[in-house]
Amino acid sequence: MSSIPNTILCLCTVGVVALAGCGTPQYRAEKQHCEAQWMMKIPPEYRQEVVTRHRNEERLTGETVCKTKDAVTNCKQLKETVSIPYSSVERVDIKKAQRNPQITSCAARACMKKYGNRDCKI
Repeated sequence: MSSIPNTILCLCTVGVVALAGCGTPQYRAEKQHCEAQWMMKIPPEYRQEVVTRHRNEERLTGETVCKTKDAVTNCKQLKETVSIPYSSVERVDIKKAQRNPQITSCAARACMKKYGNRDCKI
């Protein structure tokens, strides 16, 4: 298996872990409080919509790399990872894009008021 897909997988994993750990416990508490408020003000409205998703596939590039060691030649066909778009019908909250900035702004205001900064850092 090529080292490039492994590298991409590693970077994606690090990115997801970093995003999951964003914010201080104080910020997450403020955001949760604001989320409860704004879910009441702008309730979710769900619809079935066609969305475009992507899946990765490995395909042969048509290139072959051969290495010879001690009179033995081993050849390997090279592969590349390609992103394949596909359509999927999913349940989507059409009010989410309207509500999320309000939640973020609410949390930032609460943090400024209590901690003097937008991130609720102590």
